[in-house]
Amino acid sequence: MNTNFVQCVAATVMGLIASVPVWSQEKTEVTVGADLVSGYIWRGNDCGGVSIQPTLSVARSGFSLTAWGSVGIESADTKEFDFTAGYTTGGLNVAVTDYWFNQVDNVKSKYFDYRAHSTAHMFEATLGYDFGLAALSWNTIFAGSDYTNGNRAYSTYIQASAPFKLGGLHFNAELGFTPWEGLYSNKFNVTNIGLKAAKDIKITDTFTLPVFAKVIANPYTEGAYFVFGLSL
Repeated sequence: MNTNFVQCVAATVMGLIASVPVWSQEKTEVTVGADLVSGYIWRGNDCGGVSIQPTLSVARSGFSLTAWGSVGIESADTKEFDFTAGYTTGGLNVAVTDYWFNQVDNVKSKYFDYRAHSTAHMFEATLGYDFGLAALSWNTIFAGSDYTNGNRAYSTYIQASAPFKLGGLHFNAELGFTPWEGLYSNKFNVTNIGLKAAKDIKITDTFTLPVFAKVIANPYTEGAYFVFGLSL
């Protein structure tokens, strides 16, 4: 089957979903929202400044299809558009994500270019398990724009996270590393140490505004970031 045709159909379906009101019926749920963040930091890497990050998700019986994007306030920031198909049962989560960026190395890219060495897409498989007190995830890019010295890198990011409450706030601590050379580092390295605090601010009796702040450090790049965000 023609890959471009499949992608066009998927985009059309998501567009139709976005044009109708948010609804919940039986076990099917459709949600829409957006985050406004002071900086876009992904797995310890600086991906842009102030950004708007919308999301649209359809879920039923453990299966989900999610569209997510990031658009920077500065015109020079890279725009991102991702699709994730996932399945969750109990604490187990499996997913495949298609990441796409509108430019790579300052060169504009085309969404429907899937050629091995020119595409701006990256396809990643995720396997995770939430134990309650902590969660683990393994994420490996298996196709698309992910090469090292002309060979497929299979860039991998592994993360452990643990939620807890303190002082009336919801916290989440995370530690992420890459086991080998690839997108995140030139060898095994810890690339993300983060601590996030979240709180719902009451605006009216029927409306609260979720806000969060996150401290992030990347020992490999020696980068440190403090990010604030709110969710709509």
